Amino acid sequence: MLTGFFDLPWWGYCAVVLLLTHLTIISVTVFLHRCQAHRSVSLHPVPAHLMRFWLWLTTGMVTREWVAIHRKHHAHCDVDEDPHSPQMEGISTVLWRGAELYRGALDDPQLLARYGKGTPDDWIERKLYSRFPYLGISLMLVIDLLCFGAIGLTLWAVQMVWIPFWAAGVINGVGHFLGYRNFETGDASRNISPLGLLVGGEELHNNHHAAPSSARLSCRWFEFDIGWCYIRCLSLLGLAKVRTTGLIRQLPLTPDGAMNRLQLLRLYAHQVVLPILKQERQRGSRASRQLLRRSRWLLLREKHRLNAAQRSRVESSLSLSRRLAVVYDYQHRLREIWTLPGRSSDRLGRALHDWCVDAKSSGIAALEEFAERLMNGSLVRRAAIGS
Repeated sequence: MLTGFFDLPWWGYCAVVLLLTHLTIISVTVFLHRCQAHRSVSLHPVPAHLMRFWLWLTTGMVTREWVAIHRKHHAHCDVDEDPHSPQMEGISTVLWRGAELYRGALDDPQLLARYGKGTPDDWIERKLYSRFPYLGISLMLVIDLLCFGAIGLTLWAVQMVWIPFWAAGVINGVGHFLGYRNFETGDASRNISPLGLLVGGEELHNNHHAAPSSARLSCRWFEFDIGWCYIRCLSLLGLAKVRTTGLIRQLPLTPDGAMNRLQLLRLYAHQVVLPILKQERQRGSRASRQLLRRSRWLLLREKHRLNAAQRSRVESSLSLSRRLAVVYDYQHRLREIWTLPGRSSDRLGRALHDWCVDAKSSGIAALEEFAERLMNGSLVRRAAIGS
């Protein structure tokens, strides 16, 4: 059997392939995704080029193409023009054929011009990386064979399918199909797992869609974003600069601050709606407790995202409790503030102030306390530290 420079036990080969694929995942999430696509972090030229070189070796992906497809995904998320939505294409198609959908998206002649701006366009990008994308993965095959012998072919094959499956398939597929949601975004994005380890933090997909410009994808105490850990390490070494973490900072709220709205609605849900719901369940009959339990997360969703059966369940739940109906109505009114025409910071601030004044006269303690904290700014300071 052909052998290479390194003769390892079976677990050694497993460790090598995990290390190599992890380097690829980190290069995708830090360089391609957070640095290039969303500009949430800027990298020193040394780590930026090392990651670009590594991606050329292990994926053959062209930076401009990947960025353009991803930006188009955000611009048309879970609608007809989305390049890879399981809501449109089906979960099986995106999960197992995600790489094909990426290649198909490149058929759009306007894609790169419209969505690919600002990506590297230096000599090595034009003459090597973009011009010969398959040369890199061929060179990686030679390196694997020289280092590990015949088994290097298996290691290389795993490297080649890792990103198409985990990034193009799992994140774009499962991440818009199964999991939990911290924010009621206008798309179907979900957090696959609170522990962002295997795919570099991209598992926190709903958090990302709530604040695409945030360099940090975790927002709750039990969520862990390993990609953010690498960014912080690079930052401490002077090799990266975080531009934004997408959190609420101050009032009045900015008209383009999607995270401001979504973070505020999440706080309202957890500090007002769910506590009232819990109190009503404790007071009700067995049948009403069961209905309210089944309606728990439906009460937090936008009305237009509910089907007929779900809307009927919500209406039945609200008929059981005046207090619950009131806080649900205030939640809807809070959402509507961001749909006002001519949204300026001043107008949003005034509308939010009026909402707080009305809420403080509702006669419901949890709602009144929330409005008071919002008006005096303590709620915003709490949101700013990601609580």
